[in-house]
Amino acid sequence: MEYIHPYVPRDLNLPGFIPGFLSQSTILGVFVIASVLVVSFIWILARKEYSKGDSRYAGRDSVVVTIEVITVGLEGPACLLTLYSIAAKKSHSYVLQLAISLGLLYGTALYFITSVLEGDNFAASPFYYYAYYIFANAWWVLIPSLNSDPLLEQYICSS
Repeated sequence: MEYIHPYVPRDLNLPGFIPGFLSQSTILGVFVIASVLVVSFIWILARKEYSKGDSRYAGRDSVVVTIEVITVGLEGPACLLTLYSIAAKKSHSYVLQLAISLGLLYGTALYFITSVLEGDNFAASPFYYYAYYIFANAWWVLIPSLNSDPLLEQYICSS
């Protein structure tokens, strides 16, 4: 039995073509549910593992929770808006990038400063301290810092 395929050109010969038996909405539903389960599982494991480098995560420290809520709740959607602005070549994309970079730097500064003020004794071992607390968080300083200087120049030059 020969099936009619949905591909272009319509007269393309596809010997052995068998159409899918699941609807697009079924496939999408299974994918979304599986993705949410996998991401949730990984997030739970990662949070427990990361807590070995900074136990304030396990204890739900108010400063850490506040910084994470701001990062995920405000800066996350702002990053999506920035991505759209860059793709659409909007002039305000530079301001958004700079604002996000400065917000990340501010949050990271609060994160490290409050840790120092509270004794900086949150890691399970020196390995976790340097691998998770120092190295993993260094990217939150390095990338926004490298991103901020050219953005400031661009913003000043375009004004």
